[in-house]
Formats: sequence, C-alpha cells, structure tokens
Amino acid sequence: MDKKETTARHGEAQTNLWRRSFDVPPPPVDTSSPEHPLSDPTYQQLVRDGLDPSLLPATECLKDVLERVLPYWNDTIRPRLASGANVLVTAHGNSLRALIMHLEKLSSDEIAEFNVPTGVPRKYEFTNDMTVAKVGYLGDPQAIAAAAEAVARQASK
Repeated sequence: MDKKETTARHGEAQTNLWRRSFDVPPPPVDTSSPEHPLSDPTYQQLVRDGLDPSLLPATECLKDVLERVLPYWNDTIRPRLASGANVLVTAHGNSLRALIMHLEKLSSDEIAEFNVPTGVPRKYEFTNDMTVAKVGYLGDPQAIAAAAEAVARQASK
C-alpha cells in the first residue's frame, strides 16, 4: 500500500509510527501478496538460482534499512571518499535517512522527525578520519523547507 492507502486503512498515527520510527516495522505481507518480494521477477529469478525464499523480507523498519545500507557505506562509499573521490549517492528517502542517521549520529527520536526533501542534494564534507565536518543542502532554503514539509505530510489525510 502507498502512504495514503495505509493511512486510510490504519490511521494517521499508526502509519506515521511505521513510517518514521526506527524499530517498529509494519505487519509483514503474506507471501501470496503482490507486494511481497516473491512477486517480483528479479527475486523470482534469485529464488530459482538458489536463494532461500525465507530470506526475503516481508516487512522492514529503518533499523533493517540501516543494516542493509551500512555494509555498502563501509565497503564501497567510505573507501572512495577516503581516497579523495567525490561520490554522489542517490537513493530512496528511507535509505538516505538511514545513512544520514549514521553519518550525523542522530538518535532514533531525532531521525523520526527528519524529513529528506525529494530531489534536493545534501552535501557532506568529511575530516581525515571520515567524520562529518560540514553538511548542508544545496539550493534555495525556502524551496528546501517546502520540499521537506511535503515529505512530512505524505501520510496525512
């Protein structure tokens, strides 16, 4: 379900809890659901190639996303940045929220209130030990604030 349908079915408070909390996932979808990864041709091929279907997630919260994002950050992105390369990361908002939480050392309460404005670049500068030295959005501050507010309202009635 998209955010509007989830809100209509489960209410705004419950939808926002699932959508914004760090470790509260929505109920898992049944394996027969068209939304389950088993319905996706890519995953169907992986299962045919030997992937255990029980490893496919039927639900996910930000904690799970962070566990998926961090290996890529640590193994691929961070070494490239440490070597002096510029790296552009484009991703779904929740993946970006997970990475932002890690990079900026935000608490689960802080990330719950953090809205990533769609399509707005966020620039990081790092120290030699790869901690964040400087961070900020690129663009018009009023337009960025409006875009972040639009993301915050996505599940509103």
